[in-house]
Formats: sequence, C-alpha cells, structure tokens
Amino acid sequence: MNIATFASKRFLVPVVLVLIVVLLATAPLYTTLGTIPLMTTILMYIILAVSWTMFSGPTGYISLASAAFFGCGIYASALLFERGAALLPLPAVIVMGGLIASCFALIVGLATLRLRGIYFTMFSFGLLELARRLIQYYEFYVTGVRGRYVGNVDVNTVYYIMLAILVATLLTVYFIRRSRLGLAMQGIGKNEEAAAHMGVNTTMVKVLTFALSAFFMGATGALVATRWLYIDPSTAFNLNYSFLPLLMAIVGGVGQPYGPVVGGFAFAYLRHVLQSRTPYYFMLIFGAIMVLVILFLPGGLASLIERGRHRLEGLMSKLWKGAEAEQHADT
Repeated sequence: MNIATFASKRFLVPVVLVLIVVLLATAPLYTTLGTIPLMTTILMYIILAVSWTMFSGPTGYISLASAAFFGCGIYASALLFERGAALLPLPAVIVMGGLIASCFALIVGLATLRLRGIYFTMFSFGLLELARRLIQYYEFYVTGVRGRYVGNVDVNTVYYIMLAILVATLLTVYFIRRSRLGLAMQGIGKNEEAAAHMGVNTTMVKVLTFALSAFFMGATGALVATRWLYIDPSTAFNLNYSFLPLLMAIVGGVGQPYGPVVGGFAFAYLRHVLQSRTPYYFMLIFGAIMVLVILFLPGGLASLIERGRHRLEGLMSKLWKGAEAEQHADT
C-alpha cells in the first residue's frame, strides 16, 4: 500500500483523531491547572455538538431539545448528591443522568417524532420550555426552595471523565454510520416515505437514535453539574445549550463525521477568547464571524480539511509516481 492509497482510503483522519485523544489524555501533565477547566468546557461543547449530529445530521430533523436533555442530566446529578456527598459513585451518577435523559427522550420521541420539518423543531423548542417551567413550578410550590447544591469533584477527574464520554460518543457515531441503523437514518434523511416503503420502521429508528443521542447529553450534564456547585432551572435549561450545538455542527460541517468536533472546538475556543478580550463587542464580532463562515464555507470548516486532504493526496500521488518513474529509469 503506497502513501497515496493510505490517504485515499481515509486512514489519515482516524490516525489524527487518535493522536489528538492521546494529546488530550496527557494534557494535565504539561498544562497549567487553569487551562484544564477551559479544556473541559470545550470537550463538553464538542460532545453536545456530536450528540446533536448523531440524530439530526443523517435524518434532517432539526432538534432544539438538547438543553432539555442536558438539564435532565444536571438535575439528576443534583438529586443524587446530598449535602455535598454523592449517594452513588460518580460513574453511576453520570450513567443515571444519561439514562434519565434517554428515557425522557424516548417518551417524548414516541409522541412527537411523527411530526416533521418545522413542526418538530417548534415542538422540540417547546419541550425545553416545558421542562424548565415544570422544574420551576416544583421548586416554588412543592419544595419551597429554588435551586440545588451539587457536590464538588476534582477538576482533573471531571476532565478525564469528560474525555472518556467524548471518546464513547465518537465511537458510537462511528459504528452507527457503518451499521444498518445508520443506513436507515440516511434513508430517512433522503426520502422518509421511500424508506418506509422499503420496510424501514422509521418511527423506531428515529426514536432509538433520539434517545441514544440524549443519553450522552444527559451524561455530560450530570458530570458538568459537579463543577458548577449550584444549579437552578435557568442555568440547567439554558437556551444556549440548544442553539450552540446546532451552530457548532453547522460551522464544523454536518456532512463529515469529524465536522462537529472541529466546529465545537473552534466555536468554544473562539467564544472564550472573545468573551475574555472583548466582552462588550463579543456578540457583534461573534455574529459577524458566524455569518462569514456560513456564507463562504457552506460545507463548514470540514470542507477546508477535505480540500487540504485532497491536495495532499494529489501531491503524494505525484511524488509516488515520480519516484516510481525514477526507479524504472534506473533499471
């Protein structure tokens, strides 16, 4: 196998992703302690973007319910901590947060995923508001106390677990894309009626994937809550956690499996830099950059990577052919 064949079969992207994971795993060894919380936040946004793409990317259903599932995980974590001490081991708390969000998505999906287009998008947005209002009502009129305290977990522990959730999310997306479930989802995205006529149980496929993507959002929320210490409905069910994953996926490129990773990293880091250096003009600059990316890079940042990969493939192919020609000339 020559170098050009190696690049053409897209072995380059998995190798690069593995190297990045190794660098991230060793980051606490050579970075300052203040950098780890920022890296944890970036990983959180990447997970949300990848999880959103897991369902909405292939099916074409635009969901704005990410914050609802994220908030379910946050409140599950808060309920499983009592006076700063976890009632269950931290991994069990995270899994419980994911399962609660997944069950919520399963129930809602069975009732709503028969809707299509803008109607599903509007309902998913309403679902977020419904969850937030229900929690507010419960706290005001039942418990009489607004918000909850969550136990504090070591920053490095949160970082490593967040990285593990990211790897699990990426592996799930990878295997789904290469499974019958992934083919069914792509068929739904291209023509749902045709997929149904071919024997695909479209409702089951959509509900299953919707619940699976919600699991990772809920697990991420349960973990993040341990660093926030105090949460309330406004912070847990913040609208930003519905809109930002969607924007990150679009900026990165929904068409490529690594697009949400690139978009999540670029988006989250740029957001941090602009907020810290130009807090008064943050939204103006950020909005202008978003418009420019959408106008001039409709395929997202991943399209730039693909162009570079194709150019690298062509260059290596020319070099390989040149080397073969010189070898034949010598013989």
